Amino acid sequence: MTVLVALAANLVIAVAKAVGGFLAGSPALLSEAAHSVADSVNEVFLLAALRRSRRPADRRHPFGYGKERFFWSLLAAVGIFVMGGCFSFFQGVEALRTGAEEDLGGYVAGLVVLGVALLAEGTSLLRALHQVRRQGGAAEGMRDPALRTVVAEDGTAVLGVVLAMIGMVLHMVTGQVVWEACASLAIGALLVHVAYRLGREARDQLIGEAADPEASGRIRALLEAQPEIDSVEALFTMKTGLDSTLVAARIDLVPGLDSERVEEVSVRIKRSLAHTVPEARQIFLDVTDRRAREAAESPAATGERGGA
Repeated sequence: MTVLVALAANLVIAVAKAVGGFLAGSPALLSEAAHSVADSVNEVFLLAALRRSRRPADRRHPFGYGKERFFWSLLAAVGIFVMGGCFSFFQGVEALRTGAEEDLGGYVAGLVVLGVALLAEGTSLLRALHQVRRQGGAAEGMRDPALRTVVAEDGTAVLGVVLAMIGMVLHMVTGQVVWEACASLAIGALLVHVAYRLGREARDQLIGEAADPEASGRIRALLEAQPEIDSVEALFTMKTGLDSTLVAARIDLVPGLDSERVEEVSVRIKRSLAHTVPEARQIFLDVTDRRAREAAESPAATGERGGA
């Protein structure tokens, strides 16, 4: 619902800004129109992410499709950079190079359009922030790449509209197009920065980000508390979706356990982990010993000095 609200607001605002920008010949307003178009395309990306990430695991993707959210969020960041940031820079440079015709009537209409846009973008931002609070606050809610992108887009849109309004007013008062050109360049810089931040976060999640330190700590503490485990030699975690994590642990069991007992212990530990850490959807336990660990860390095992 939050994404749909943002999409509806951005579509209406994009058309209004584009019409007002062409009528007034305003580079700042045209930059904001490009910004809204980019946001509209990104909302479509996010809707695709929400739908596709819910598909169940299958033979081709045994760990599910949770990372679809991260992939489409990365595309949204690219869209903000290309369609929003680059076009805003272009408008600013063109305004400085060729100047802009000042039309008082068109600029008044443009300011009205921006006022309506500010109201719509602010409403969408409040809706997104309300969703963040419902999902546990900033720490939990901003883990969702779709919601994080909407909040970033709406917050940037509100600030961008304010910058465009300031640039247009100063242009009208002074007759100097440099103020609007600077507003366009500032909007472009803002969009590039937001796109970089969103893209970096999506990249980290897409290539395999570890679980939160708090979740990893709970997993390690539970493993070390098991009486049959002598030591936890290694613990690996990776987020495979918004609410799913892969857990792989190399454990050294106490001496004297037969094969049936080892199997019973492994099943019990996996059930305890799944109950204690609900996001741990796939759990793998590698029963080893210290000598095996030492062999695994040898140059032949790690690939150093020509090893495999």
